[in-house]
Amino acid sequence: MLADKDRIFTNIYGLHDWGLEGARRRGSWDGTKLMLEAGRDWIIDQMKASGLRGRGGAGFATGLKWSFMPKKSDGRPHYLVVNADESEPGTCKDREILRHDPHHLVEGCLIAGFAMGAHTAFIYVRGEFIREREHLQAAVDQAYEARLIGKNNIHGWDFDIVVHHGAGAYICGEETALLESLEGKKGQPRLKPPFPANSGVYGAPTTVNNVESIAVAPTILRRGPAWFSSIGRPNNVGTKLFGISGHVNTPCIVEEAMGIPFKELIEKHGGGVRGGWDNLLAIIPGGASCPVIPAAQCEDLIMDFDGTRAVKSSFGTAGVLVMDKSTDIVRAIARIAHFFKHESCGQCTPCREGTGWMARVLDRMAHGNAQKSEIDMLLQVTTQVEGHTICALGDAAAWPIQGLIRNFRPVIEERIDSFTSRGRTVHAVGALEAAE
Repeated sequence: MLADKDRIFTNIYGLHDWGLEGARRRGSWDGTKLMLEAGRDWIIDQMKASGLRGRGGAGFATGLKWSFMPKKSDGRPHYLVVNADESEPGTCKDREILRHDPHHLVEGCLIAGFAMGAHTAFIYVRGEFIREREHLQAAVDQAYEARLIGKNNIHGWDFDIVVHHGAGAYICGEETALLESLEGKKGQPRLKPPFPANSGVYGAPTTVNNVESIAVAPTILRRGPAWFSSIGRPNNVGTKLFGISGHVNTPCIVEEAMGIPFKELIEKHGGGVRGGWDNLLAIIPGGASCPVIPAAQCEDLIMDFDGTRAVKSSFGTAGVLVMDKSTDIVRAIARIAHFFKHESCGQCTPCREGTGWMARVLDRMAHGNAQKSEIDMLLQVTTQVEGHTICALGDAAAWPIQGLIRNFRPVIEERIDSFTSRGRTVHAVGALEAAE
């Protein structure tokens, strides 16, 4: 269990002043100028040494990602873009940073921007986040007023932050669709290459990072990479914000150590599964796109990138959805399938057509109105969608369905058998009444 002294987000519940004065009391903006004076290479090397992996779901090494930015400008400006479009069902941890600890992010933007030679950062905020955007904008304004950012600031690196409010489209959480939206275009993913580090927003070198990835950077640099990498286990280090929702007694957001056992996370912070541990049916470990994990595999589940991969799922953003035995698992996944169908941008045929087809078949299966042969057909279609689209939305739509079939196929078959037997009964009664 993570010790209080190792927590980065000390105001995640909003119990204290979220503004500049409160943030400074908690350690923000302390020695920031010294970090910048140490140079770009030093910052990037420290971030690499920390072992921080992106907190947006993909888990790519943050320091390495920063190093992809060109060392020297070819005349084009460099940009930092922060992805605060937290739109996937089950994910809600970045909003707490924006709402209660925004100066972690503002300071992180300055440091990350300096490390990649950027004088401007864009923070793209989810359309439904209203209070979050207001607090973030207020924090940015406070930083300008205190000359912590802006032109001729006290840190010696001219730096502007633009808070951009999205319109609520899930697809704009994909980094290149986010860039398109930021430029005022329709939010549709771009083909890669070119990658954003070469040609991103406005055709200039750009790095896109998750809110939490940027917000933890100042504390890592203050306390040292050895401290951060000592938490967790190899390749899965540091602290992490976990979102616990669903059928638990105390849903919450909590900062914990990477690699915490799932059972410990739920018992200590989630108040346990509703109705007790034996009432657990399954979990989705990191947002709606992650394959479901049945209760039998949750007993010894380690909550990190490698732990969830070992049970054929993914860590995602660590937004844990807990489902007890009252859950209709087929209907639950059918609802998720409908979400991805609704949010597909329609650019790629496998996704545009496949998500709709999968959602319709799953909806019939949820009622039992299907053939058992369709289960394998549905699984085959998921493989035709997965990996065949410009962005990962096709994968995100396919994985939950694959997890359902892999772990709960008997439930689908039983539903079909039940529907078939009901149909026979109705038919027999109808025939008998006709004969009479």
